[in-house]
Amino acid sequence: MEYISHYTSPLGRLTLSSDGLSLTGLWFEGQKYYARALSSGYEERVLPVFDRAAVWLDAYFSGADPGPVPPLAPRGTPFQQAVWAVLLTIPYGKTVTYGDVAKALSERDGRTHTSARAVGGAAGRNPISIFIPCHRVIGAGGDLTGYAGGMDRKRRLLLLERSGKPFL
Repeated sequence: MEYISHYTSPLGRLTLSSDGLSLTGLWFEGQKYYARALSSGYEERVLPVFDRAAVWLDAYFSGADPGPVPPLAPRGTPFQQAVWAVLLTIPYGKTVTYGDVAKALSERDGRTHTSARAVGGAAGRNPISIFIPCHRVIGAGGDLTGYAGGMDRKRRLLLLERSGKPFL
């Protein structure tokens, strides 16, 4: 069974999903790939993992480093899972390029080459936005590129992390 909850953030309403123990999804309402990983049979419920997620999000949106994320269980291909694991290592307030993520994957898995474009595709399908910080991945020239939640939100999330000042 899957469960959902909602959280009202300064950037819009979020839908969270869980398998009962871990987060399986977090999406801005209306974003690209919205609730794609969510099965059709779910119910709204109060769960400890949603409470932990709300505490984390409260700290995050207040401008503080919220610390370790609640338990996560994103669903995706093995390659997507590998990309998301690398994204989880990006420190709060820092950014890396898609090429950096591709290089990290190649080094970790002993590959000769991993495509930055493929990394971008996997990052774009991240089902647990914010917690898996795909917003911290930027283009090779330092440009802000794609974010399923929208470029304005990506810009504002990065500004929040860099400044430590919450936005209202």
